[in-house]
Amino acid sequence: MTFRAAVVGAGPSGLYAADALASAGVNVDVIERLPVPFGLVRYGVAPDHFSIRSVRDTLAKVLARPEVRLLAGVEVGADVTVDELVAAYDAVVLTYGASRDRHLDVPGEDLPGSVAATDLVNWYCGHPDADRERIEASLRGVTSAVVVGVGNVAVDVARVLVAPADRLAATDMPQHVLDVLACTGITDVHVLGRRTAAHANWTTKELRELGELDGVDVVCGAAELVSEPVADRLDAEDRVVHRNLEVLHEWSHRSPTGAPRRIHLHFHARPAELRGTDRVETMVVERTQVDDDGSAHGTGQTWELPAQLVIRSVGYRGLPLEGVPFDPRRNVVRNDEGRVVDEAGAQVPGLYVAGWIKRGPSGIIGTNKKDAGATVAHLLEDLDGAAERGGDGVVPLLASRGVTPVGLSGWESIDAAERALGATQGRDRTTLHTRDALVAAARP
Repeated sequence: MTFRAAVVGAGPSGLYAADALASAGVNVDVIERLPVPFGLVRYGVAPDHFSIRSVRDTLAKVLARPEVRLLAGVEVGADVTVDELVAAYDAVVLTYGASRDRHLDVPGEDLPGSVAATDLVNWYCGHPDADRERIEASLRGVTSAVVVGVGNVAVDVARVLVAPADRLAATDMPQHVLDVLACTGITDVHVLGRRTAAHANWTTKELRELGELDGVDVVCGAAELVSEPVADRLDAEDRVVHRNLEVLHEWSHRSPTGAPRRIHLHFHARPAELRGTDRVETMVVERTQVDDDGSAHGTGQTWELPAQLVIRSVGYRGLPLEGVPFDPRRNVVRNDEGRVVDEAGAQVPGLYVAGWIKRGPSGIIGTNKKDAGATVAHLLEDLDGAAERGGDGVVPLLASRGVTPVGLSGWESIDAAERALGATQGRDRTTLHTRDALVAAARP
């Protein structure tokens, strides 16, 4: 008899945790709310980033391990409770991520045409929970858009909005997404960062791609890059910052080519108000000043940008799960190096956490491998010398409730259906974007 663990979430953190557990001889059930695995690799990484998305091939190998069983289409909190999982397994690892967006908290933020980057990304990645009607309505009639935020997601959104149709046509975006993006009248995208250019969180590769888009000028005025102590210090201390600033300075000396579309980069700028009648029409932007400690505050100096579409990309936050201790200040599950603890700091037996819901939304995909490995190491320490619980995990309970999970063979059927659909459109794959279509493909 061997130990059996449950991992809640089939994104990178969950599958890296499953891999580490399987390598230690533990049988693992990977429980996923959606009918498909891979989490943000499938529904967060931009579809035109083929090299990053290829990590799915590595993650798929984890699902193919004999010690690992996929139970997709099972929602913890609805189909089964956390307490029931803890009772059914020797250990439970929560890796359900941080999926809720943060708000700008400015007047007019609720106007039509103001959307979260998470919602737009869900739409163009073909997430089954995407609000297609609202997003497509927000894109109609838009000529000028503002993206608030200077991380990789903000860069992805800006690029997708102005990317040439042939670049996107090679991706696995649903066909309706390609059709809408091909017909948008967007000519200008403004990207806002509230601090200096040195504080931007994008990677150099992502940043450079903006300057390589056919038919797109990147506008970054020299005034956006003036020398100041806090930025100069970051430039000297961080190689990534230095490389990013080199790219931005090179762009600041470029002459406009007269391209039909433009991406404008603004720093020391934060949204103060969204204005409009039936939808967003303009954004009031306030100039900021950045202190030596990196904190930004308003100067009272404002100007307006035309904006029929505003996309906020200012971070993610985790959500609580019933029965699990939660830190509302940091928006993470309370934990001590991956061991879930209560408010008094006492360990909750059998319950662990990894990924963004453990540490907050930080790092890259590879960061999650080390993070998950650290959690699993503590889990294995706790299991050392313990008696195995036995049984078949939560599967019998799900069966008694009429819940039929999508297993590995079901996912392989979905994968084959998406490849077949892509072939009809001259592409490698086209994402099935509704839950019904995914479930139907899983059980042909």
